[in-house]
Amino acid sequence: MTGRYVIHLPVRAPDLARAKMLGRTAGRSLGFLAVVELGGITVSAEDDQCVRHWVFCDRQLDGGRRCVLRADHLTPCTARLPGR
Repeated sequence: MTGRYVIHLPVRAPDLARAKMLGRTAGRSLGFLAVVELGGITVSAEDDQCVRHWVFCDRQLDGGRRCVLRADHLTPCTARLPGR
């Protein structure tokens, strides 16, 4: 056993796009906490939880930081949100 635990927090959303949006919002709201792994945030249908959809890109960038954009972004990766 690794000594780590994961919190599963079920939240209902009417569709996949809104579920991803809520996942990004929750992740960014808690992202200041060192224990929150934004790249690990996924969403799934309630009745098919084995099929998960990534919320953040999380690609490794220079300097050890990770991309904070949504998983399916078309723009270049960045470690900071535009305007922040």
